[in-house]
Amino acid sequence: MKRRLSAVALILLAAACSREGEVAQGGIYVTRSMCPQVGIPAATGDITLFDPSNRTDAAAIDVSAAITNVRSTCDDTGGEIISTATFDVVATRGDRGAARSVVLPFFTVAMQGGTDVVAKQVGNVALNFAAGSQRAQTSSQATIRVSRAAATLPEDVRRELTRERRSGDADAAIDPLSDPKVRDAVARATFEHLIGFQLTQDQLRYNATR
Repeated sequence: MKRRLSAVALILLAAACSREGEVAQGGIYVTRSMCPQVGIPAATGDITLFDPSNRTDAAAIDVSAAITNVRSTCDDTGGEIISTATFDVVATRGDRGAARSVVLPFFTVAMQGGTDVVAKQVGNVALNFAAGSQRAQTSSQATIRVSRAAATLPEDVRRELTRERRSGDADAAIDPLSDPKVRDAVARATFEHLIGFQLTQDQLRYNATR
């Protein structure tokens, strides 16, 4: 989910001033995208319903479902950056009985700097099991909007990150991200678009310990 940047050889650019991966005199240029990274937080991509609800053994599993095939589109041309994630939900049930519909809650979150939730919405996805079928599948999508200003690096930080460094310079081997001011500014301007099931505490514990 989080991308770790290596030493000074990786220099972020707020705009595509050089081709991504181009080897230059000052290092390797990497284009920084304003679009949020899309992913599923740990332990939230699966949900299990039990019958009866006070049991958690395999024999009591009623329905289990998983979020999969997450893909995203991003429009970063306006004052707001719009990230839309589309995903599939696949489920199985414990019996092949009558037709049945199961509604599961999911969340979509805009996360800033890896720690701060700046927006959250909860929606529902419906899975329809046909009579005699043990499997069901559906698709859904979720959208977040991020301020372009919030996702833009301050000019002084951008200058520090893109400043050409030559092999003879005293700070040539120093990673600019080792500077707390630069590192914090990059974190504040970095957003993630996260999707997962809206789980109860018991469901979270089950996912963490199974």
